[in-house]
Amino acid sequence: MKQRIKMLLLLTICGYTVNAQSISNEFMSATFSPQTKTIEVKDRTTGKVFLTHGLASNASDRVQTMDITDAVFGKGKALKLVKSGGGFYTIALYPKTAFLFFTETVQNNADDKMIFQKVRPFSFRIDMQKTAGQLKTLGTGGLLAPANNPGSYLFLTTVDPSTREGVVTGWLTNERGSGVVFSDTSNNQVSISTQIDYGRLVIPARATEKLETLLIGHFKDARIGEEQYAEMMARKQRIHLPNRKAVYCSWYSEKNGGAGSEASTKELASFAATKLKPYDLGVIQIDDQWQDGGSFNGPLRGFDRVNPKGAYPNGMASTANAIKQSGFTAGIWWMPFARNHQDPEYKDRQDWFARRMDGSPYETKWGGTSLDITNPQVQQHLKHVAGTLHNWGFNYFKMDGLWTGTVTEQVYINDGYKDDQMGNCKPLYDSSKTQIEAFRMGLNLLRETVGSEVFFSGCCVSQNMRSFGASIGLVDAMRVGPDFNHDGQGIRTGAIRASRLYFLNGRVWWNDPDPSIIRESGAATADGACKGIGSLTRARLLPSWVALSKQFFLSSDWLPDLSEDRLDIMKRCMASHQGIARPIDAFDKTLPSIWLATDEHTGVQRNVLGLFNWDTASQKIGCKSAWAGLPANNEYYAFDFWDNKVLPNITSNVSFELPAESCKIIALQAKTTHPVLVSTSRHITQGMIDVLKEKWNNNTLLGSSQLVAGDAYEMRIAGLEDNWKITGVETNEKEGVTITQLPTTEKGWARILIKSNTDRTVQWKLKFSKS
Repeated sequence: MKQRIKMLLLLTICGYTVNAQSISNEFMSATFSPQTKTIEVKDRTTGKVFLTHGLASNASDRVQTMDITDAVFGKGKALKLVKSGGGFYTIALYPKTAFLFFTETVQNNADDKMIFQKVRPFSFRIDMQKTAGQLKTLGTGGLLAPANNPGSYLFLTTVDPSTREGVVTGWLTNERGSGVVFSDTSNNQVSISTQIDYGRLVIPARATEKLETLLIGHFKDARIGEEQYAEMMARKQRIHLPNRKAVYCSWYSEKNGGAGSEASTKELASFAATKLKPYDLGVIQIDDQWQDGGSFNGPLRGFDRVNPKGAYPNGMASTANAIKQSGFTAGIWWMPFARNHQDPEYKDRQDWFARRMDGSPYETKWGGTSLDITNPQVQQHLKHVAGTLHNWGFNYFKMDGLWTGTVTEQVYINDGYKDDQMGNCKPLYDSSKTQIEAFRMGLNLLRETVGSEVFFSGCCVSQNMRSFGASIGLVDAMRVGPDFNHDGQGIRTGAIRASRLYFLNGRVWWNDPDPSIIRESGAATADGACKGIGSLTRARLLPSWVALSKQFFLSSDWLPDLSEDRLDIMKRCMASHQGIARPIDAFDKTLPSIWLATDEHTGVQRNVLGLFNWDTASQKIGCKSAWAGLPANNEYYAFDFWDNKVLPNITSNVSFELPAESCKIIALQAKTTHPVLVSTSRHITQGMIDVLKEKWNNNTLLGSSQLVAGDAYEMRIAGLEDNWKITGVETNEKEGVTITQLPTTEKGWARILIKSNTDRTVQWKLKFSKS
């Protein structure tokens, strides 16, 4: 935590016992004062108190210091606040962590079990020397005034938009319960309260139960705090994300949509193998309607067999093999955690289903009937289905309707907290398990069955946000929003949710904003949500945002019918860079319009600024360079990728008028005393994914680039205005590669064109002299 803390929090938890103690780490110290019966937490650099925890007036006994050890975060110190009625809280600090850890342990002193539906462990007030009206809260429900926030699943950031200073509050664990954070205002201050929804948490007689752990941290830049929070969850869950390739999903295609067919899938795979695979398309995924089963409520659910009258007469294994022979991973859609209790197939297996309080099967619209995942027979069934799909040759699972595994209502579309009547069901087969625990058990079971080689893509949290925190650590990607345009936001639908959750992307999973539709025209898909996108300018908007912000790239157009200029959008946007991408106006707009991506893997920092006009009218978009995160007092060479032109040098401000629903992707390179590589044509990040090495030495710019066969690769060099000129261009390749300096058309700039007849890494050398 490099940011320093300047704020005051007043935390209220009732019923402690008391003694004078103190704990600290390199960032903060926490001291109990027996005179005031408060715990004060101070920034160790400034000495300022930023959190005051007031004990209840009837607290009678002790607060004690204790050593504490966590398997992930190591050895730390904690204040143990023993409750007079039994149980205790710990406020812990660990080395090299910028958060306070709050955990409650409940003790059942009775001779009978205790059952909790929900617990409200912590509440506090925030004072950042700003009135409540000057602060905003950002959570799953969006960017809102604190008093208007309905509650956020998993986390909530309270922030001053004018400075980005903020408090990040979030649940580190969601192992048995679903954590929620609420905000309100009182006495012109923001108040925060927290809640864990368990549905049915059973604590046996004379037993104790450790509840979920909450993190609270204060940051000069709340975006950094959110990113560190995601990293804390990744550490706790020991998440190591697999690399991902771009995905073709058949569902929205204007031709051969739904599941497509055996013939169309093979045709598409053959086409994509030559046209798009070299540009990072890696998965061909077959969607709903391939499977067998009875028609009752929503999709058919015979996921262990193909529909004999459907479009895959030779079975799914044949098509999976054809996809793999074309060089792609084969993907398939299914719903793991629900079936139809009405189906004769389950006539004698009614005990497989979860039950409502009235004894009826737990049925939800479209979702079907929730399976009771704690039932050993259901577990064997899940293993059978997952194993069958894997044995057919599918190594990418798109798993839909995940909320059904939590045995909760469908509340599609929900982002902010809604009462989904969690706990309105009878105890599960294993009554000691909560609904969240059973859900995680199911995902773990699937992973154990098919192993780490299968990519798990979750879908989707907006059906019920209970699957949000509960899926962390157990899926590789997650659809973070509803189906394309199902909220009436068109191309904005996925970007809105993925932007507010950008900090999770690449840390706990890959954010899936749903496919980037780029086709010009065409009839609506079967669900009526997706038509043609229109102009080329509009078609570039969403894919460019996905690529720059590092989201999960999916396509769902009928690729063989796309024009070359539409295919070119995919070629320049599918691959994902490894740099850092942040929204500049994250706390100013519901959907941020300015993003900066940076990367230094070559030893040279590359900067790409994305300006996105999501509105249906033209608008000016821009900001100060320093606010964007660019070092102050620098002058930057600038190149516009889509317009393929040099821009005037940028100094303290960047601002452009953008047409409706359009974007501008600008490479920025700091001006120096010698020529520099500013931009390449391979990808909109203009060097981040293709330039492998880059060095200036003895009036020579040396480097290497990853080239795609037949793709004209252009390098844009700036800095020739100070009497520099190119005296020679060459590569290490003697055959199959050409390198040429193009005619000069822009003062102070040069363009170098390289072509290769095979995919390969090419070393290049540009020699300069100065007159």
